Amino acid sequence: MPKPVVLIAEELSPATVEALGPDFEIRHANGADRAELLAVIPEVDAILIRSATKVDAEALAAATRLKVVARAGVGLDNVDVKAATQAGVMVVNAPLSNVVSAAEHAIGLLLAVARNIPAANSSLRAGEWKRSKYTGTELYEKTIGVLGLGRIGVLVAQRLSAFGMNVIAYDPYVQPGRAAQMGVRLVPLPELLAAADMITVHLPKTPETLGLLGEAELALVKPGVLIVNAARGGLVDEHALYVALKEGRVAGAGIDVFVTEPTTESPLFELENVVVTPHLGASTEEAQEKAGIAVARSVRLALAGELVPDAVNVQGGVIAEDVRPGIPLTEKLGRIFTALAGEVAQQLDVEVRGEITEHDVKVLELAALKGVFTDVVEEQVSYVNAPLLAAERGLEVRLVTDADSPEFRNLVTLRGTLADGRQVSVAGTLVGPKHHEKLVEVDGFDIEIEPAAHMAVLRYVDRPGIVGVVGRILGETNVNIAGMQVSRDRKGGQALVAMTVDSAIPQAALDEIVREIDAVNARSIDLDD
Repeated sequence: MPKPVVLIAEELSPATVEALGPDFEIRHANGADRAELLAVIPEVDAILIRSATKVDAEALAAATRLKVVARAGVGLDNVDVKAATQAGVMVVNAPLSNVVSAAEHAIGLLLAVARNIPAANSSLRAGEWKRSKYTGTELYEKTIGVLGLGRIGVLVAQRLSAFGMNVIAYDPYVQPGRAAQMGVRLVPLPELLAAADMITVHLPKTPETLGLLGEAELALVKPGVLIVNAARGGLVDEHALYVALKEGRVAGAGIDVFVTEPTTESPLFELENVVVTPHLGASTEEAQEKAGIAVARSVRLALAGELVPDAVNVQGGVIAEDVRPGIPLTEKLGRIFTALAGEVAQQLDVEVRGEITEHDVKVLELAALKGVFTDVVEEQVSYVNAPLLAAERGLEVRLVTDADSPEFRNLVTLRGTLADGRQVSVAGTLVGPKHHEKLVEVDGFDIEIEPAAHMAVLRYVDRPGIVGVVGRILGETNVNIAGMQVSRDRKGGQALVAMTVDSAIPQAALDEIVREIDAVNARSIDLDD
């Protein structure tokens, strides 16, 4: 039997090839050369890339033998994951390879800003000796505000604690007890902004976090604060930050990421008290080597037909064919659950009912956790780190199976308890031979609606005119309703609206709906990747 062919399309560390082992035929090509890539990709079973090779729908269509695309790094902007999924091609990356490097880079930026290192370096090289001009600020006994306690945020908090800093953090998805174990005090965002001498951002980029530090928030900061963003471009509003720096409300900033990348022009570049780097968070030899070794191992697993924990789309391994279609549905349920809860639950049951329980459905528990944390943490969530994320945040998970499913052939329900005792639940099923996904229950209310990229769920007291009010406000905001279901426990009792819309609902419009219908609860849900 011929050996599977693995194409290394960009320069990777020798350790990557060593980790692949002798079981494959290794070929090399310049993946950035489009013609060369399209010429060789039909003959390969796996391709290893970094950021320069574009594996899009055209490349995937040409890759008739391809089984796995491996990105030696975290980002997947150069891989069409949707097209790969449709083609049955697994996509893997190395989600944990750069966490230490990213944490250290954030701290490096903070020190550079606090001690004016780049500006002083440039001044001295220009023949100036201006010690008093570049007097800096100590980190010792200052208060550092960490936005986001994911893996990178935790590493930053631990390291800055060793500097003798007082660490506070904002992360609505972390239990206070878990933060306390790390010596970190959780506070609301306004309190952090008012108390922190220095702020470092380590949140994922979601509709909720985009522009998290904008004009209004920067008006609340402690005068003279230093701000570092080495997470994602857009979490800190660049124009609002520029204005705050010019006005002196913010004393300095360290920025590694930008809304548009690559970027070589920005008003921020004009300011001497801003330290900028071209997205270097993961750019260390160690991170690159870890990434190469990690994806090489994933390629070995994928081509051997085994479960690949770091796969971001099609899961490999010994998973029953009847179970596989439920994996993406369950991941969506996890994301919807988190959006409805607004926090990480203390306890979560993953209930699986019906014929599917004849098989091993443990993978659905992992899929649920992957979905729960996808929009919560900065790092990539996989089947291997999702249980660790749950443990770190004090989330107890239980898989419950029952062959009896009275209403549906198979049913997956996520049912959780929040810190205040509130219960949240969401259920879904697959319909027909093409496995169409359906949401069939939210918080005990029966519905039947297809999940979509943009959705909303409203809870209110049942009475006439509500649907009209909701439609009017969304219409005024130019948001089109694609589908809507109304459910209630009784006439004049509690009611729930679940709807899909063609575009994300602006927060201002959602707030207006809440006011006008006196909603008990209102949540927007965005599953657009």
